[in-house]
Amino acid sequence: MRTTRKGSVEMPAFVRQLVKETEKRVSSFFKGGGRGGAEHMQGEEEEMIPSPYLDRPVLDKLTEEGCSRWGLTYALGSMQGWRANMEDYHNCVPQLGAGLADWSFFAVFDGHAGNQVAQYASQHLLDQVLATGGIGPEDHPDRVRGSFTDGFLHTDKHLLTAARREGWERGGTTVTSTLISPRYFYFANCGDSRAMLCRAGQVCFSTEDHKPYSPLERERIESAGGSVSLQRINGSLAVSRALGDFSYKGAENRPPTQQMVSPEPEVCVVERSPGDEFLVLACDGVWDTVSNEELCAFIRSRLRVCTDLRDVCSQVIDLCLYKGSLDNISIILVCFPGSPQLSAEALHQEAALEDLLESKVAEIYEELSSQGEDPDLLSVLTVLANTDVPGLPPGGGLQSKRNCIISAYYEKKEAHKPTTPNGLGVSEKLV
Repeated sequence: MRTTRKGSVEMPAFVRQLVKETEKRVSSFFKGGGRGGAEHMQGEEEEMIPSPYLDRPVLDKLTEEGCSRWGLTYALGSMQGWRANMEDYHNCVPQLGAGLADWSFFAVFDGHAGNQVAQYASQHLLDQVLATGGIGPEDHPDRVRGSFTDGFLHTDKHLLTAARREGWERGGTTVTSTLISPRYFYFANCGDSRAMLCRAGQVCFSTEDHKPYSPLERERIESAGGSVSLQRINGSLAVSRALGDFSYKGAENRPPTQQMVSPEPEVCVVERSPGDEFLVLACDGVWDTVSNEELCAFIRSRLRVCTDLRDVCSQVIDLCLYKGSLDNISIILVCFPGSPQLSAEALHQEAALEDLLESKVAEIYEELSSQGEDPDLLSVLTVLANTDVPGLPPGGGLQSKRNCIISAYYEKKEAHKPTTPNGLGVSEKLV
């Protein structure tokens, strides 16, 4: 049995207003506004280079949730953000077929230089892994490891044929995936997306990012005729393992796993435990802004006040956006029976925190107004950031409550509008 609901969730209007107020400043930063008159010196030549970023982020979220018959629940959240294109894909399979009904598979594919490779891999990788024949009810770790490695290599081989036919040679994708059996977690990671397991309140395991500057990765890159500069392969590609990226896989007389970019996953096996709480798979748009420990703590706190896992994923995405993520943002959250549950005490503390934030926003607004200012949102946020606020969500801090703060600001702004003698606001009178 598989139950799933999918939907598209739009960002609240007050958050869109924040974007409207800040987009000019951010756009100026991306376009070189902070370099004085340098942009004028570049002339039309610089303007011809397409920016990888938008003038304003795409804030709509794709969400999905589901469960398995053995007690697993999951949710997905994904957002394009500031990137010019959405290049993330995912797999959420809570129950495999063919005698593997108690097995699950989840994966995040973070594409680059186009979304075609990520899309292809999301459609074919699991089938290639299962087709090796090494995964069965006997749950043999060595065989499963081999199946993952062979499945990734076979996918990359078939992908090369499709890439040559379709013209995808420049595109690539990282992959972080987890196969869950009744006894083990099998983590297969290729690139800088990451999977993390939280057990008994702590980070129990996380995959290692494959970056060109890592010693073993650098050694392979240089042996294949490449170089590492600006922490990138040949000064360009920021990951050292990926599916696709065939322009980095042309060294003669070297197997696929010894090319500048390797399609070989790093496969790790972790035995399951009753203390397992939840598993996170996410692209680097998440990990560039939060650490393993911060995300573990933040999700644990959210599970105590949220019953909808999609809402937890949405809050993580908002947190990463507000902490400065400029990338596509995708996260899969998989919860086990031992995960934190809804708590009346935590709900009370959350309500008290939001009341406190609303009162502090009102105080700051009034103080700035008394000084003859017309407080804008950024001014209020700046003052609040330098104010002691107890009880903020662990791992999230003030950024994780920005939606509450923004809502409080606009409520105060509306209430502070001057009124005419007949009781109508200025804006109403003008209408």
